[in-house]
Amino acid sequence: MQTINDIDFKDKKALIRVDFNVPLNENLEVTDATRIEAAKPSIIKVLEDGGSCVLMSHLGRPSGKEDKFSLKHIVAKASEVLGVQVKFVEDCVGDIATDAVNQLGPGQILLLENLRFYSEEKEGNVDFAKQLSENGDIYVNDAFGTAHRAHASTAVIAQFFPDQKCFGYLLASEIENVNKVLKDGKSPITAVIGGAKVSSKITIIENILDKIDHLIIGGGMAFTFVKAQGGNIGNSLVEEDKQDLALEILSKAAAKNVSVHLPIDSVIANEFSNDAETNVSPINEIPDGWMGLDAGPESNKKFAEVVLNSETILWNGPVGVFEMPNFSKGTIHIGNAIAQSTEDGAFSLVGGGDSVAAVKQFNLSDKVSYVSTGGGAMLEMLEGKILPGIETMLA
Repeated sequence: MQTINDIDFKDKKALIRVDFNVPLNENLEVTDATRIEAAKPSIIKVLEDGGSCVLMSHLGRPSGKEDKFSLKHIVAKASEVLGVQVKFVEDCVGDIATDAVNQLGPGQILLLENLRFYSEEKEGNVDFAKQLSENGDIYVNDAFGTAHRAHASTAVIAQFFPDQKCFGYLLASEIENVNKVLKDGKSPITAVIGGAKVSSKITIIENILDKIDHLIIGGGMAFTFVKAQGGNIGNSLVEEDKQDLALEILSKAAAKNVSVHLPIDSVIANEFSNDAETNVSPINEIPDGWMGLDAGPESNKKFAEVVLNSETILWNGPVGVFEMPNFSKGTIHIGNAIAQSTEDGAFSLVGGGDSVAAVKQFNLSDKVSYVSTGGGAMLEMLEGKILPGIETMLA
């Protein structure tokens, strides 16, 4: 696997696929620059070698050219984060882009316009990929967030750089950290899988059962398991058609000697609101008209004990409706346990949109080993899929 460390960029133009798909407010200002910060080490390495950077990214889901999705809106923030004035060109292919690239000198950065202004990007169009490839001497893929997409700039373009392509620091570290769980994890290995639905996590669970010792199931998806086992879950979220699947997962886990830990109690509410009346109930005895919205105190204790005795931890999905303060305690509790276990020497990987949001919200980002930047891409890696944006780099 060739990384950015294997290449000297002196007098070369690095064409870097970054993921600058950042959130903007109504004034079109960047509200979270995490993804720009994540790409910084690769960009600085090229500049310090004496090369220049041509950055390409998408932003949002435009239909055609829409001003609100123009990457010009992030130039000021990117310049601030990178510490170098970023130049911008209002296209990503064609004469205007070529001219801007040709004028770029060592130590300079050029940001191309939104790739998705062209439908050919998402279609994985070969001619479009070839045109993009003419913007640089060496191709660097540093966009883990889009590595699971077979798009022109992530999967198709690499063929035009048979020997001059490499992984950026971010993408290389994402692969390395997911593999620390999937391939090189030290036992006991615990996966904490939460979120609303079993259906969205089933392939992950099935793929990791061979690799883990403990499976903690929390969040809304736990109620499908509890009901499948004959419990009363009141008005809690449930996927009626996934109960057989839940039982199947439990029997597969048992066959592979994986200990499954479901919540024992739940913080219940009489409506889906932070101001609802609340109580605590055994998870399998929730009264009609009430719904479970967070892991209860006994569950929190049990989950923390498992986590604190683990050497490798994967966390994907919250264990309650953490967006509402009154139902955030379970997620905070498990987050703190993972942080403590990490401090004690365990390796912890957090990935998937909601768990990443929770880690940021509760200031735990610096207390876990690694927070993945790519929700969908990380989930597909955990499902055992080969990602197109990684596969073509290894070809």
